[in-house]
Amino acid sequence: MEGTTVIGTSPAALLEIEKRVLWLATAIVHHANRVRPNPEGLKVGGHQASSASMATIMTALWFEHLRAGDRVSVKPHASPVLHAINYLLGELDEHHLTTLREFGGLQSYPSRVKDPDPVDYSTGSVGIGATAPIWGAIARRYVRAGEGRQYSLVGDAELDEGAVWEAILDPMVAELGEVCWIVDLNRQSLDRVVPNIGAPRLQGMFEAAGWQVITVKYGRLLEKLFGMPGGPQLRRRIDEMTNPEYQRLLRCSAPELRKRLPDNPELRSLVDQLDDDTLVAALRNLGGHDLDALGDAFTDIDDSRPTVIFAYTIKGYGLATEGHPQNHSALLTHEQLAELAERVGADVDDPWARFPEGSDAARLCAEVAQRLRRDPVPAPPKVEVPTDFGRTPSGTANTQAALGRTLLDLTRSAPDAARRVVTLAPDVSSSTNLGGWVNKVGVWSPRERVDWFADDPETILHWRERPDGQHIELGIAETNLVGLLGELGATWSRWGEPLLPIGVVYDPFVERALEPWSFGIYAGGQSILVGTPSGVSLAPEGGAHQSITTPSVGLEQPGCVAYEPAFAIDVEWTLLACLAKLGRPDGSSAYLRLSTRPVDQSLAQVPADPAARELRRRQVVAGAYPLRRCAGRPEVTVAAMGAMVPEALAAADRLAEQGVATDVVCVTSPGLVFEAVQARSGRGSADTWVLESAFPQHRAAPLVTLLDGHPHTLAFLANIHRVRAVHLGVTKFGQSGGLRDVYRYHGIDADSVVAAALDVR
Repeated sequence: MEGTTVIGTSPAALLEIEKRVLWLATAIVHHANRVRPNPEGLKVGGHQASSASMATIMTALWFEHLRAGDRVSVKPHASPVLHAINYLLGELDEHHLTTLREFGGLQSYPSRVKDPDPVDYSTGSVGIGATAPIWGAIARRYVRAGEGRQYSLVGDAELDEGAVWEAILDPMVAELGEVCWIVDLNRQSLDRVVPNIGAPRLQGMFEAAGWQVITVKYGRLLEKLFGMPGGPQLRRRIDEMTNPEYQRLLRCSAPELRKRLPDNPELRSLVDQLDDDTLVAALRNLGGHDLDALGDAFTDIDDSRPTVIFAYTIKGYGLATEGHPQNHSALLTHEQLAELAERVGADVDDPWARFPEGSDAARLCAEVAQRLRRDPVPAPPKVEVPTDFGRTPSGTANTQAALGRTLLDLTRSAPDAARRVVTLAPDVSSSTNLGGWVNKVGVWSPRERVDWFADDPETILHWRERPDGQHIELGIAETNLVGLLGELGATWSRWGEPLLPIGVVYDPFVERALEPWSFGIYAGGQSILVGTPSGVSLAPEGGAHQSITTPSVGLEQPGCVAYEPAFAIDVEWTLLACLAKLGRPDGSSAYLRLSTRPVDQSLAQVPADPAARELRRRQVVAGAYPLRRCAGRPEVTVAAMGAMVPEALAAADRLAEQGVATDVVCVTSPGLVFEAVQARSGRGSADTWVLESAFPQHRAAPLVTLLDGHPHTLAFLANIHRVRAVHLGVTKFGQSGGLRDVYRYHGIDADSVVAAALDVR
């Protein structure tokens, strides 16, 4: 990778920019809280102290080392620093500086899709923004989109998050030499000074994972003092003191420091030689606030493996709140802001003033802006995905197996689209029926690896790892999977190269993955998450592996449509429709909930007539379709979803034998049907035709809803025509057993449907 140090940077200009970045970040938060009118009286917030601890690090990175191909994830509470830098580089108009946390203005935390200035990674959810550049590095390699480092600016308290260590420990991460984390080691969290940050322990954990560890603890002034008589004692004293004691000394005047700091004659002699200003400055001279020390650290990065830089800093550095244990959300007063302005050469009456034209600082800003200017992202090509392969499945099959079958059919019917599909699994490829697909397309790896079982006749799943493979296997960590899923789903907007990423996890663990996946959607990633196998239909596995609440995910998750197909043909149609919505400006993500329950495919009654088949396909994709309609007006309607459709049909047969006319409606997407209900009332813009198609007014009847999940998911259907209803589903943890026993235990078997129908009609 090319060198990163800028030749000829003026130290004085860089120092001036550092001060201006600190000022602008502080003033942005100050204006939002103390200047802008606030008629509601609600706390606006912002983080002056957290921004101050990052000002030097970000100045050194942006103005000396960053290149156009690099990408940076900025810790959430340092967003004002990012906006300040973008303003100095001409990437943000002045009027935005007064809009922090205002509706339509600068977001509380960096956002790729909502902020008006360049943001590489959305952050705000602890641990997710930190790890995003790891997955961004893999996504960039996958689409072969140039070079560049992937930086994460991480708060030290963020290392408490388990997602961080799940990512660091994944085997493929150790090969990502472009990844560089910079830890803002200010030793404070939201509530307190952390008693023992355990930096050596953290450093050892990174080293054990194969990372290069660089520590930037002290600045040039302290290093100079360490070389003087009494200097070793000064180093020992600072090294050995607890974090709270160090923070308390930051709040002391020079006379107080002379009493508290020395603990032996040699150190006292050194302290006595220093004037007050030097003594106060020396205690604060940590490496994370020393431009030269940081520059050396960036120059020492080894691009053959990931790097972490531990930069010791002070929370609130340079502010009146510096080092205070409760400074996390503290705001400077007007008087304190005026004092800061005088110290850094700013003007409270003209807070957004730029550097004078022709000054060294202005020239440096212009040079850096030119160096970091990126070519516009090309418009992504349209990926043509077929809507129907024209095949009608027969025999007995399950929807999980239909996923792999559909992917293989895609390679034959639409090879150009299939080449953009990339699948991910956390060590569950074979158990989720992806084996045929993996054998066909291979496993992605940055370099080709030997398949030592290629000549083993008993090997069914062939693990051929090569740079053109289309399946990525991660360790057993759902957070990692959806993190990578989000970044693969963002390549269309980052590089103009759309991918069609599909992540497959066991459905009981979708909720574990939901928060980071949701954040990926918020950040612009478009992907498909497949949860399989699902529900209590996974009967022998027992309650711990039987998902209950996942059916409502698509009902509630913004930017996502959810499907729970009942038949193999439904899987094909819905998956193709979801793939067609990926990798485009108006695209969306999807969640498919699949099952291992064997189902007779003839129950789908797929129309043979081409026009009728197309209508069925459109109904499936729109969210619901009539599966069986009785002669005349029904006395009851059973609306079922997914694996429970056979029970609904069996119950309808038994009800018919008793003279109870029954309609059966198959719901494929409760979320889409709910949106249609809302739109019918003028609350949304969704198509409403599916309501009349699946639930026509003239066939309105008392309703029984049925699904292998929580019954509230379909409860809203009763409001379409305001009919009486009974809602059957799963509301308690299950246990191991056969399907009949488990369905009976939860009250979702055919007997329960018949009883409910007789009761509600």
